[in-house]
Amino acid sequence: MLCAIYKSLKKPQTYLFVKKRDDFSDVPEALKEIFGTPNLVTIINLATKEKLAMADIDKVKENLVTQGYYLQLPPPTENLLKEHKATMDKIAKSQGALDD
Repeated sequence: MLCAIYKSLKKPQTYLFVKKRDDFSDVPEALKEIFGTPNLVTIINLATKEKLAMADIDKVKENLVTQGYYLQLPPPTENLLKEHKATMDKIAKSQGALDD
């Protein structure tokens, strides 16, 4: 199963997989607008792959068959400040419990 992978120039780390190169007929218009002009990254044969770097290959194949495309979104960003504050709160609470 061949598919073409495009990256979005508007949305960083966002990729669109379609069944045929330059065939976006199955992609909803609203998604095309948000995604922007697709920039071809590569064409791959999913039949020869066991896994993909950032997507579940079975989900990609399923979506290509059922809806004609697969949208890969970027991983969620880490909120390091929030994590740091949570860690500091735990430390403060544990020190307060020791002081009692």
